[in-house]
Amino acid sequence: MLEILQRLDANSNDIGLMVELFATLRPRRPTDGARATSNVRTLTQLLKGEPAHAMALRGYTRNLLAARRHASLYTEIGVLSNDGFFSELKHRIASRILPPALGDEYLSDAIDQVLYKRTDYLWMSAVPAADWLDLIEVINTGAGSAPGQVSNLMLPGLLDAIQTLSYRVCAIGLEPKLTNFHTEMETYESPFTGQNIEVNAYLAAYKRKLAGDDVAMEDARHLLVMLDQCETVVVKIRKKALNQGTSIALTYLLVTLTQSINRLRKLLYLVDTSDDLAPDAPARLATAAAGDTQVVQQVAPDHRKAAAITLALELVTAHNNKYMVSDLLRDNINLLARNVTENASHTGEHYVAESRTALFAMFLQAAGAGLIIGFMALFKILFSYLRAAPLVETFLFSMNYSLGFVFIHLLHFTVATKQPAMTASRIAAGLQSKDGRNIDLDSMTELCNKVLRTQIMAVLGNLATAIPTAWLIAMAWPYLTGHHLVSQGKAMHLLADIDPIHGPNLLYAAVAGVCLFLAGLISGYYDNKALYTRWAQRIAQLRSLRWLLGPARLRRFGVYMETNLGGLMGNFFFGIMLGVMPLLGFLLGLPLDIRHVTFSSANFATAMVGLDYHVSWQLVVTSIAGFLGIGIVNLMVSFGLALWVALRSRQVRFTHGWRLSKALVKRFFQGPVTFLIGARAAPALPYDEPQLLEKTSK
Repeated sequence: MLEILQRLDANSNDIGLMVELFATLRPRRPTDGARATSNVRTLTQLLKGEPAHAMALRGYTRNLLAARRHASLYTEIGVLSNDGFFSELKHRIASRILPPALGDEYLSDAIDQVLYKRTDYLWMSAVPAADWLDLIEVINTGAGSAPGQVSNLMLPGLLDAIQTLSYRVCAIGLEPKLTNFHTEMETYESPFTGQNIEVNAYLAAYKRKLAGDDVAMEDARHLLVMLDQCETVVVKIRKKALNQGTSIALTYLLVTLTQSINRLRKLLYLVDTSDDLAPDAPARLATAAAGDTQVVQQVAPDHRKAAAITLALELVTAHNNKYMVSDLLRDNINLLARNVTENASHTGEHYVAESRTALFAMFLQAAGAGLIIGFMALFKILFSYLRAAPLVETFLFSMNYSLGFVFIHLLHFTVATKQPAMTASRIAAGLQSKDGRNIDLDSMTELCNKVLRTQIMAVLGNLATAIPTAWLIAMAWPYLTGHHLVSQGKAMHLLADIDPIHGPNLLYAAVAGVCLFLAGLISGYYDNKALYTRWAQRIAQLRSLRWLLGPARLRRFGVYMETNLGGLMGNFFFGIMLGVMPLLGFLLGLPLDIRHVTFSSANFATAMVGLDYHVSWQLVVTSIAGFLGIGIVNLMVSFGLALWVALRSRQVRFTHGWRLSKALVKRFFQGPVTFLIGARAAPALPYDEPQLLEKTSK
């Protein structure tokens, strides 16, 4: 380190020495914050002991900064571009494979050369801000900079970045995707255009003052208020999107707009010359959702220097991760998934029985679905007898599943395994407490108990009619055709397909659970799409259908399609996935197949008749345990995946699952009958005061 300091030339702008200097500060392990802190403090002490080295490093650093443009660093790093989600995704993937060429014109390229390791942000963030400030103070000793003000070397780039970001916020705020979604901006004066006018006036006065004119400048407080108004509009649009749907393009615009507003707020705070904003710095940084307010408070009273350090570390982090695809997906997909799962959450409310009457109604709905599935199992067996080509057979199986599930939905019946993807979103929504910090354990236990008993009742309803229906069809088949529906070999094959021990049937049940989970996402996606694109209104405008159905019926049809598009498409694609999966496994040579509890139980009844009941009791027990195990795996996999996505979309980590499980077990032993079929009246909480658990959010 000392040898590098001795080779520094105050008049040089060769970046090679800076690369070597940071290499001495970089620890071997990027997570070794103690070693990184020790290295920074060692450099600080060396510069304090040798003022000549500090002066040489200051001149060398100023030459590097003066030779490069700064504005793009503040406007592009950590802020999504206006290219759109898929263009940005393609750019990041291409840049990960072949990084762009680096030049000597931009400061961002210099950071690429100095902090060339993607993990550099880890050790730099681990060094306390106070140590970075000490190092900067030593380098700036005698530089003539007044405390609390930004150096004139950095100021032009900051002002250009403020102007660029202001124009960008204005342009995004006037995008038709936003104005059409939030029509109030067309009725009243848009805060996005207002902030741009005020920022331009502020910068004009600022530049006149720098030129030596006697200008009475206002502080940036009024600009921060206007940015708060812009952010309020963004929040309103996001809330409206929960009810009216969203799209990838709209979500990307909202993320870009939020990032631009936050960055603009921070830059305005840094360049403002008024000391009145200093006490307000922690709140402003907290509002920007990226500043370290604890660090700011620790290094008071000079808030601006602390804010500059915080922004610098944020830029380094964003710069090291600027080609990370996962960050782009996290910023956009989580917000989009929140809207998709929110629609599934509203649907999931219909799958939670609040009383015994509702529980019995759920049983009847599931029984109706079991009746239809008994015939679907029959059609699948008949299709298999055609010995059609694999692609034709797959098409027949898929249509049997898809049209059957759609028919079940049209009749308002319920397939038990379709529920978890919806109820998981409902549970995740229940984790969001009013204060955002605590979770009511008793309320969550009650909700999970209702979901569990509803699931059990739905499964029983499906099995209660699917098994008798398949049995009656198999019993009646010889009277209609003169032979059994299935031969003894086919019957043994059907039983082997539900054997939980001697075959990968539980694995296939997990594959079906994944298909159920994907069907839930598809349902939420199309529900969101129907709301966002206003299907009811668009269908009501079809003149050909208006002539055929009449205005009143057409309006009802439009409302029905907007409300049920997700359910119809989810059921249709779920059937496609069930039918295609065996063919996909055959083509890829992978163990891919599906096992569904209701079809497995229907096949069990059909096989018993085909074998004339000449089976051992061990085989009967194994088969019953098989289709029950398949049902458990179906439910657990689909519910677990759906709950994970719902929690991630809300950025919630629920870490109290063990306490919730114990509360459910305790509730079961306190009243097994009430636990399984509910109380006659509304159940009272077992505690006078609800247990509140702290929620950790990401």
